[in-house]
Formats: sequence, C-alpha cells, structure tokens
Amino acid sequence: MSEVVDVDGRRVVLVTGASRGIGAETGRALGVGGDHVIINYREKLKRAQAVADSITQAGGTASVAGADISDEVAANGLITEVAEEFGRVDVLVLNASGGLELGAEPDYPMKINRDAQLRLVQLALPLMPSGSRIVFVTSHQAHFHGRKPVPAEYAPIAESKRAGEDALRNMIPQLSDHGITLTVVSGDMIDGTIIVRLLERRNSDAVEARRDQGPLPTVEEFARAVADATRSNDATGHTVYVGGLDYLATITP
Repeated sequence: MSEVVDVDGRRVVLVTGASRGIGAETGRALGVGGDHVIINYREKLKRAQAVADSITQAGGTASVAGADISDEVAANGLITEVAEEFGRVDVLVLNASGGLELGAEPDYPMKINRDAQLRLVQLALPLMPSGSRIVFVTSHQAHFHGRKPVPAEYAPIAESKRAGEDALRNMIPQLSDHGITLTVVSGDMIDGTIIVRLLERRNSDAVEARRDQGPLPTVEEFARAVADATRSNDATGHTVYVGGLDYLATITP
C-alpha cells in the first residue's frame, strides 16, 4: 500500500462526475472553502485535471481519480485508490448520473442512478469516520416523481434517480449508526447542464415550460447549494431545494 497523503487537516471530499458542469463547480467551491477535493471523472482526464488545476491555482488542493462508477470493478478500484492515498473520505458528493446518452442500454439509467450510487456508498462506508457527510444530487423532476408530470424523454432518469434516492434513504439507519448524515439537494432544471441541453434537442417545449415558471437556476447557484449542504447542520435526510417554486408549493408542512 502506498503512503497515505497528508492533506493538512483538510476534509477529504470525493465528488463523482466532477470533470464538468455541476460537479466541477461544486469541486471548485469546496476547494476554495478549504477541502481537499478528489475530482472523479469517467473518461476525460484532461478536463478533470483542468478542474483540479483551477482549484490549486485558487489556493486549494485537489487530485483526480478516474472511474466509471456504474462499473463495479471500476468503482471498487476508485475507493481502493482513495483509501490508499488518503485513508478516509469525509464527504461523498454523489453527483454523477446519466440516462439520456445515445445508444445506452435500457437498464443503464437504473445502473447509474440507483445501483451505482448505492454501491459506492457501501464501498466508501468503511472509510467514512463519524461526522462524515453524504450529499445526493438530484432534480425536482426525479425527487417529485409520481407527484408531478415528467417529460417522456426524461422519465427513465426521473424514475431511476428517485429509486436511487429511496435506496439511500433506506440506508439512513445504517448511516446514523456510523455517525454519517445524508442530505439530498434537489434542483429545477439547471441552465447550461448537459442534461438540459440534451433534453432541449429532444423536447424543447419541456424546457421552455420550466422557463415559463421562472428563471432556471444556474450551474454556479446549484453547485453552491451542494457545497453548502456538505457543511450544514440539518438533520439527516433533509432535502435542500433550489428553484422551481411551483414544485415546492406541493410540499405539505
């Protein structure tokens, strides 16, 4: 086993799917806030390294770790690498997701949005000391699945991410036994993300319908909410909502 890296008392934060978009901006926000951020990427090493470099240039510390978390072997390798280099994970930000990729198998949304999330938490659990935090990133379309209409093109993602959220919430008793809290951050469609761009190509009316309800949150706004959730004092299982006031009107006190 390699020597454990000294991160000078910083929290060790693993952000999945962090080479672009929300994950990258979340990583930058956490790095500026004083954490050591592990930028997980699936394929684009150069892009992930650029994110890590931007964090170090801003005075933070960061590293990169490649793995397709939907692949069991790769996910195991990712956690093994983190264990060998850092010895612990203080915060796990579950940002990676998918389901609209061209040519994806029908079962891929569940593989990435439910099975991969649950497996990664189970793998990381032995590395997470008491006081650690898990943040699950989702959308209102998924979080409110079954209660609000969903564009047909987005339905596989909404269903599978809701299933992923439910699976993680079912783990709360186990997580609490380890002193680990779970927070869910749910947002309206986030302007500029790859998911919204893909959806605009397939069903532009669905995106415009959301814009008609008010300005969509930006990547930066949503990433800040995710980063803030890693330091909040909210009780485990709490949901942070970003944008989409019409969705929030359906929440009963």
